[in-house]
Amino acid sequence: MRFQVPQFINVEDKIFGPLTIKQFIYLAGGAGTAYMLFKFLPIYISIFLVVPVIGLALALAFYKVNNKPFIGVVESAFKFSRGAKLFIWKKEPRKINVKEKEPTEGSESLLYVPKLSDSKLKDLTWSLDIKENVNPGTRETMGKK
Repeated sequence: MRFQVPQFINVEDKIFGPLTIKQFIYLAGGAGTAYMLFKFLPIYISIFLVVPVIGLALALAFYKVNNKPFIGVVESAFKFSRGAKLFIWKKEPRKINVKEKEPTEGSESLLYVPKLSDSKLKDLTWSLDIKENVNPGTRETMGKK
């Protein structure tokens, strides 16, 4: 048993001559709005309002931006203008200038005192250096008796 598979499912049906139902509604709505503006307003005011209405109706019916209908662009613009915006920037790390004091002639420090920001490896080497000064026979430090 053979079935016929639809080939053009993305193409809208032409209902009113060469126009689809959406195109017909956009053009009929634009023409109706233009007629109402022309009928109820003075001619010098209605001209300035009818031209944008007709232009919008034609754009909605026929204009495409990047192969997308113009109504999608209008919808995206409206959502963008009304929605919340999230601004993201690339955060650059701060450069920290560390100035170490040079030892002066009068103050000689024999022991290295680790800072809190140094690595654990330096702390370990410091503690091993302290225990090297212990006298192995008496278990006392060399300076004490």
